[in-house]
Amino acid sequence: MIVVMSPQATHEQTELASALLRDNGLTPVPAKAADSALLISEGTGTPELTASIERSAGVERVVLVSGAQRLTSRDFHPENTQVTVGGRDGVTVGGTEFLVIAGPCAVEGPQQMTTVVDVVTAARAGMLRGGAFKPRTSPYSFQGLGVAGLALLAEQRGRTGLPVVTEVVAPADVERVAEESDMLQIGTRNMQNFDLLREAGASGRPVLLKRGMAATIEEWLLAAEYLMQMGNSDVVLCERGIRSFERSTRFTLDLSAVAEAKRRTHLPVIVDPSHSTGQPHLVGPMSLAAAACGADGLLIDVHTNARGALCDGAQALDAAQFTDLMDRLEPVVEAVGRMLAQPRSLAQV
Repeated sequence: MIVVMSPQATHEQTELASALLRDNGLTPVPAKAADSALLISEGTGTPELTASIERSAGVERVVLVSGAQRLTSRDFHPENTQVTVGGRDGVTVGGTEFLVIAGPCAVEGPQQMTTVVDVVTAARAGMLRGGAFKPRTSPYSFQGLGVAGLALLAEQRGRTGLPVVTEVVAPADVERVAEESDMLQIGTRNMQNFDLLREAGASGRPVLLKRGMAATIEEWLLAAEYLMQMGNSDVVLCERGIRSFERSTRFTLDLSAVAEAKRRTHLPVIVDPSHSTGQPHLVGPMSLAAAACGADGLLIDVHTNARGALCDGAQALDAAQFTDLMDRLEPVVEAVGRMLAQPRSLAQV
């Protein structure tokens, strides 16, 4: 059961609704959604309890949900959520537009960023990606430029008008990363870092949540619940491949998870064909397939000197490959009734 209080509800009215739930054997967990307080409990109680709560002062509505999902479920929000990134001049994901987010896996320096960003901008990407903080499997691998990398991303955003998404790996860094970016990314290794999810959910920024490499769809959606419980409705899910016995690809891209997630949740779902396949020649076909199966966008690695890349260069597309992909992608996107997303600030130029 989810009790949605009206935006004008007083603290006393919320407390009375909570007491009514507790008196009937339910344990309410406080949460937020936009301007409204929420009371979320396991179970649904009796029809009489539902009617009684609905009549309580300050209660806007009561939503009965089944299963572990609450705020991410279509029972709570039947319509598709559209997430705007970058404010009124930014881009929207989850609507009629198809969003392509592109850039290097890791921010390496000013020249690298300018060169790559010029490529993705010319090819009509809608957002810029780049890692300033990199959680790597080996402690000896490049870990990112940190705060200096955030500054380079902000510089490119100012130069091109492209909104920026970058990964945050520690709860203590959330506030600083949110100041310098338009969207926070939670990577596969941190999908169940619950302290980080709570901090990111309370940051006021949209969040891109990657599926854990060994996570079920339910675990992925419940990780999104942590974000939404903190009052953040601007959550985008990203399928990025899961571990399997197959070794010819880096991971196994589960496109069926895209369709299943969109059936079970109102949140937008995008696909990362770069980290999932690990090979440039597979990024194109999987990007087209993702668009065809209902994904709301793509997250693609692009680098103009892949052999010299400090992180995941083997999977990155070069300038010609990315430009060709964008040209081939557009008719597929149009065939499913969408158009490539562009920041509104650039579309007006």
